[in-house]
Amino acid sequence: MNTAIIVAAGSGTRFKSSTPKQFVEIYGKPLLIHTLERFEAARSVDSVIVVLPEDRIDEFESLVQKFHLSKIFAVVSGGATRAESVRNGLDAVALDDGVVAVHDGARPLVTPNEIDETIEKAKLMGAACLVAPVTDTIKTISGKEIANTLDRDKLRRALTPQAFRVELLRKAFEQAELSEAVTDECYLVERLGHPISIVEGSSRNIKVTQADDLIIASEFLKNS
Repeated sequence: MNTAIIVAAGSGTRFKSSTPKQFVEIYGKPLLIHTLERFEAARSVDSVIVVLPEDRIDEFESLVQKFHLSKIFAVVSGGATRAESVRNGLDAVALDDGVVAVHDGARPLVTPNEIDETIEKAKLMGAACLVAPVTDTIKTISGKEIANTLDRDKLRRALTPQAFRVELLRKAFEQAELSEAVTDECYLVERLGHPISIVEGSSRNIKVTQADDLIIASEFLKNS
């Protein structure tokens, strides 16, 4: 049994809109619905847990019916941080076997194939992260000066989904201090010393954070 946790509990303060970004409509559907439809189409995903702001749960449940989302297993409220929201979703996972894939609700351009490949790699290796190449030249700095240039062939941008055997992710959260800056689930698993395999993904798999990102996502969705 493989479960996807879709994290969509943010308030979207950087998006500068009265409507949280995950509920902004693109071509007649909330952004979150576009994301969930990718997981509906992924053959490896058996069930989906959605993490939302508590005051949006009723609204979302009506959308489940409207857009015929058949894989929704549970809808839970988010926490004060992303890591706490993921933990709330993980607590709702029914079984301790199988794979759990964590994905940002504001990433509507992931493909079903990328989801399947990441889950399959996690099933084999225990942990897997979807990544994309870094195209810019990356510098380290010291004060106000450039200190070094990194080899971008050895760099990747961490995308989502990030997938793990359920018992491994549970252990990572049990040993985590969630009051510290937890950037993603791989960070917690890295601290256990467990290797994380990569799956090369598309640079189109952007996270809608700023208003301009919505314009880019809309263009990609139009042609997808």
